[in-house]
Amino acid sequence: MPHRYIKKILDAKVYDVAIETPLEDAHLLSHRFHNHVMLKREDLQPVFSFKLRGAYNKLAQLSEAQKATGVIAASAGNHAQGLALAAKKLGIKATIVMPQTTPEIKVNSVKAKGAKVVLKGDAFDEAAAHAAKLVEEKGYVYIPPFDDEDVIAGQGTVGMEIMWQHTSPIHAVFVPVGGGGLIAGVAAYIKYLRPDVKVIGVEPEDSDCLNAALKAGRRAKLKEVGIFADGVAVRQIGKLPWDICKDHVDEVITVSTDEICAAIKDVFEDTRSIAEPAGALSVAGLKKYVGREHIQDENLVAIVSGANMNFDRLGYITERTEVGEEREAILAVKIPERPGSFKRFIQALSKRNITEFNYRYSNPEEAQIFVGVQIREGEFERQELVEALEKHDLPVLDLTDNEMAKMHIRHMVGGHSPNLSNEKVFRFEFPERPGSLMKFLMSLGARWNISMFHYRNHGAAYSRVLMGAQVEDKDLKEFKQMLDKVGFRYWEETDNPAYRLFLGA
Repeated sequence: MPHRYIKKILDAKVYDVAIETPLEDAHLLSHRFHNHVMLKREDLQPVFSFKLRGAYNKLAQLSEAQKATGVIAASAGNHAQGLALAAKKLGIKATIVMPQTTPEIKVNSVKAKGAKVVLKGDAFDEAAAHAAKLVEEKGYVYIPPFDDEDVIAGQGTVGMEIMWQHTSPIHAVFVPVGGGGLIAGVAAYIKYLRPDVKVIGVEPEDSDCLNAALKAGRRAKLKEVGIFADGVAVRQIGKLPWDICKDHVDEVITVSTDEICAAIKDVFEDTRSIAEPAGALSVAGLKKYVGREHIQDENLVAIVSGANMNFDRLGYITERTEVGEEREAILAVKIPERPGSFKRFIQALSKRNITEFNYRYSNPEEAQIFVGVQIREGEFERQELVEALEKHDLPVLDLTDNEMAKMHIRHMVGGHSPNLSNEKVFRFEFPERPGSLMKFLMSLGARWNISMFHYRNHGAAYSRVLMGAQVEDKDLKEFKQMLDKVGFRYWEETDNPAYRLFLGA
């Protein structure tokens, strides 16, 4: 199967508009992890993403009649920008259907490159359905983001460049995975030329469509996908990429949101460039692989696939980075409400720095504090810290991996309500656009009293809400049926220990 792609990759027409990006030494990462780490800088492309390669190569293969008809794609980001620039370069009219939740910076970027933008739906699937409808009505040529031989061949030129830029042995190349176009092209070329080089895919834990397919032995469709790394938020690996990946990808590593945030910081410290979450995936996977395999003095390549970052997401990323680097522990600690207790708590920390401290008086017997503590040796030191506090008779609960605690509780530690009964707590995600919060509130109806509400948006296409409502146990099933009709993703958090400790009745 890959043999057919080799000629296509070698003949790919990408350099009329794309550049040969550098393979740069990452000196700080190399020093920290005792390996020679190199970054393939696809974030330096004219559209700040590798997507330009595949889009241009596909357009260059069209007949004159197809070019005259015009092209269309559904995309929320990098494919849209790559196709818009490629179409402009070739003088082809392009229409891009984007979800209404697409950040304005991306919409404006596509328009600035001369493409027509149509906003439709809250998510990619709705945009794609509308694009398919326009294909039928107008006769446009649809340009897939990944499930196409010419697109895969265009992306495969990334692997071709890596091979000629570093001719010495390479232990592994780490590739971010969304629909699979990039990793398919890279794997096809590298495994044909140098089969000893490992090709390792990296996916978010909550958007691991290739990982799921490899486990099942066939393409599998995820029920839901995470939204943080929106550039790889794909429910199912492409059919053509799967035909290559199932035989030529060595493994897939999955990483958490916190690990992605830490990788964004790593890329910045080595390059002074800010990668988007999908763009930093490969670095997060590389770090995890080195930690697992304990390898040293190997040549490792990570593809930094894009840098289309919304500026207002940086605050959230900074907030999560220390946990992702395993340099911060988030703890709930119970101390007696009497003089000298705080001093005893500080002594138990053994000169570790406090990064955050939240407390509100609740009762005269004991104080429940929410605290962030700086650590240096990851999970081992975290456990050591918990044991030290417990030895000082300070009961502690480790919340470092508790999503609700990190997303909401740390911003709203305000105490318990003495007059509250039958509170049920739910965490929501809903599309972010003008009026969406009002629509969310109005759709809840008026039967149940809202007892707590915390709303956060950090520049992503979706916002997060933590909500409490007074619902008697006998009515809980009916309440959840109402939430199902509202249609937003939700999780019940009534039994979450962070809620119980800091906010519960």
